[in-house]
Amino acid sequence: MIKPPKLNPGDTIGVVAPAGLFDPELFKKGVAVLEALGYRVHLPEGLTTKDRFLAGPDQHRAGLINQMFADPEIKGIFCARGGYGSLRILDLIDYDLIHRNPKIFMGFSDISALLWVMANQCGLTVFHGPVMTMLGMENMETAACLQTALTCTTPLEVPAAKGEVLRDGNCQGPVRGGNLATLCHLVGTPYAPVFRDSIVVLEDVGEAPYKIDRMLCQMRMAGCFDGMAGLALGTFSDCGDHEDVLDVVRDVFKDMDIPILAGFNIGHASINLTFPMGIPAVLDTEKQTLSYMEAAVL
Repeated sequence: MIKPPKLNPGDTIGVVAPAGLFDPELFKKGVAVLEALGYRVHLPEGLTTKDRFLAGPDQHRAGLINQMFADPEIKGIFCARGGYGSLRILDLIDYDLIHRNPKIFMGFSDISALLWVMANQCGLTVFHGPVMTMLGMENMETAACLQTALTCTTPLEVPAAKGEVLRDGNCQGPVRGGNLATLCHLVGTPYAPVFRDSIVVLEDVGEAPYKIDRMLCQMRMAGCFDGMAGLALGTFSDCGDHEDVLDVVRDVFKDMDIPILAGFNIGHASINLTFPMGIPAVLDTEKQTLSYMEAAVL
């Protein structure tokens, strides 16, 4: 994996909007959080463009991403919001450009499509973490974890604060994953996820347990989970009864001898911890941690 340079005080973070329209007030608060952390924030022209439910036409949204990776003054790239739309621009991203200009790229939810493809096609270590509008909700733990992940040149450790062991064990492998619904919709495309030998982290929001079952079953039948090393679950907010969700996971993976640990503060909840994707880590159900084996930034 290619690791991006760490952020330093005074560095400029560029903002892109690869997916849906975003709330301007929460966005402004998110900008203020990054500035309070000591960074400059660059808002490119056309960031607030609208096209139906999208933050501008496909070429426009992809163009902003390419522009931010090409600009030597930009040291990190944050996404304004998830929602929907990242899948539409996967064919329009300049992956050779990204490979030549590795930078921190941050987002989650619908942005999981871009995180997966950038890591898989460019070999870039990417970061699953808050978008600008979530930063605008001003959760101190979310902001503090983000700052550590993007500046620390020693290996990170992500705790499962509400740890629930679904199957004991420990494993190691590169960390992959993201939003379940988004990754499921990549099945059958040239960008379909393959998680062999990986620790898979999954989260979602607003999906009933039967829908979670359907998505996991589809991905399993498509071979996405063949040979995966372990499974870590983030938050499944507004997804019905918590135990029903865990029962779905137990059932879908009942014949796979892998450690499964739930309870990570990752996803669509008040706390959304940042974690790198693409580099190796150890998932330990006894310690209830995801411990990285190397730093995520240079």
